[in-house]
Amino acid sequence: MTPFAERDIRASFLNASRKEASDLSLPADVADRDFTRLDFLGWADPKLPRRAYVVAEIAGGPVGVLLRQAEQRTLTRAQCSWCEDVTLANDVQFFSARKAGAAGRKGDTIGTLVCANFGCNANVRRLPPLAYEGYDREAAREERIQRLRAHVRSFVHGLGA
Repeated sequence: MTPFAERDIRASFLNASRKEASDLSLPADVADRDFTRLDFLGWADPKLPRRAYVVAEIAGGPVGVLLRQAEQRTLTRAQCSWCEDVTLANDVQFFSARKAGAAGRKGDTIGTLVCANFGCNANVRRLPPLAYEGYDREAAREERIQRLRAHVRSFVHGLGA
């Protein structure tokens, strides 16, 4: 993923008002992150409870999504819809997002189960266990990375991007 300037990130949100985008708190460590190991940038807003954000690179530019975290606690036996992690090292949380445009103004939303700490980027980069003799673990890892990117793109496109 390409690192983007703060103003580009704030301008990228397709389902947030200008006020919501200007009020968001960027992660404190965003400048220190290794964007070459990120397929999306995801974080919870420390100032606004139950609000989170995801920024993905789509067609060469950032596309941001404002997410609402469900009131319920994290799910410990669910599978993340994005990274499809089955080791359950991370809890999973239900997030919903208002659709862009007229559909969002009518109240239409979509939801997904995602790692509660947005750890999907690290999850897909772990070398999978040896499934059988001759199993290409590197190819399996690359396939997981590609699937994560496809799942995130699909979610963002479902919002009207």
